Amino acid sequence: MRTKGRYQRYLLAILLLIQAANGIDGLTLGLVLQYIKADLHLTDTQLGFLGGIAFALFYSVMGIPIARCADRGNRVTIIAVTTGFWSIAVAFCGMAASFMQLLLIRVLVAVGEAGCVPAAQSLIADYFGRAGRPRALATYMLGQSLSVAIGYGVAGWLNQFYGWRITFIVIGAPGLLLAVLAALTLREPRRAPERVKPLGEQSATSHTPGHIASMGAEPLRLVLATLWRQATFRHLLASFSVFYFFSCGIQQWQPAFFIRSYGLKTGTLGNAFALVYGLASLVGTYGGGVLATRYAGNNERLQLRGLGISFFFFAIFSALVYVAPNAWLAFCSLAIATAAGATGNGPIFATIQTLVPSRMRATAIAFVYLCGNLIGLGLGPLAAGMLSDALHPYAGEESIRYSLLLLCPGYAWGAWHVWRASRTVVKDLQSVSENQ
Repeated sequence: MRTKGRYQRYLLAILLLIQAANGIDGLTLGLVLQYIKADLHLTDTQLGFLGGIAFALFYSVMGIPIARCADRGNRVTIIAVTTGFWSIAVAFCGMAASFMQLLLIRVLVAVGEAGCVPAAQSLIADYFGRAGRPRALATYMLGQSLSVAIGYGVAGWLNQFYGWRITFIVIGAPGLLLAVLAALTLREPRRAPERVKPLGEQSATSHTPGHIASMGAEPLRLVLATLWRQATFRHLLASFSVFYFFSCGIQQWQPAFFIRSYGLKTGTLGNAFALVYGLASLVGTYGGGVLATRYAGNNERLQLRGLGISFFFFAIFSALVYVAPNAWLAFCSLAIATAAGATGNGPIFATIQTLVPSRMRATAIAFVYLCGNLIGLGLGPLAAGMLSDALHPYAGEESIRYSLLLLCPGYAWGAWHVWRASRTVVKDLQSVSENQ
């Protein structure tokens, strides 16, 4: 048991680092948008397209077939191969000489990054039972906090001293090492001779690895029909999509806001974001997972109700960022908002994993990201950029401030869907248990 516990911690550590390397790319792009704009002579609308629909379309669409492979095949191999692929593509971003070249390279990055998260979450769910999944997945999602600390802290100074091209080349390298490490040291439980029983797992979702492998993945039509019948899943999907639309639109342009409105350099801005986002998201993500496991284990209804309240405060403090009289008060509001918003990283994905059988888990997560990215990452940055351009004749360089402020109330819409999900989750979980 002790050996198994050590391996579970090691698995989470490797997947956390891969998640961190994955997230650094997007953060770096947002941090250097202003410099890419000047170097390649682009508009805000082009930048919004580059960081939005161009990336999200391929990320989302390719996520489904890769997740289907993960539900029936070796998830470790999928994680390793896709990690190596997007790492190489990220490095090539620094060699782009035009908008079209950078656009095509970002498409390749999207294809590679599409394979990591669904396969990783499915793998974690096979090693941890229902009660422990919120904390396990929250630990995995700490990779986002780590990516903020590295992405903003390191990339900010790299850009300031060496430019955005060298920055992309440098941040692409660690992913290659992690890909090799994952391939050599992680284990796919479906290939194990004995059953890997998650701690606290219920019989409703228990299968031997050999049994899972022999069953293969369910037909895609059946998976989608199973998901859509659940009111809880529909509300969580709507919430995720809404949050992604507003958060991707806002966060992609936050560095440009602080640079334009307060004249901050990327080195200083990177340090501030690393501290604010890194520390606040770490506290929120891990705290949300621990609280859900300790005080609401096997009680998804209570978890979702708590998150609904937390997300409402997230909406309020997000708006305060753009009405603050100075940069430092804006950073304080941003820290509170980030901690409140990050509390759902573990419990929401743990609930989704518990709502579906093991053979559907990767596809379910990929479908969530398909909708979230097409709606959020695809349209959010573009909407914020277009709104900024529309407001520019009236607000000048402050147009991005008012653009982001107008988007913040949308977070309350996402909080409402999480609250609605708490009203149906008990019934849907009972239905899943009866049909296993």
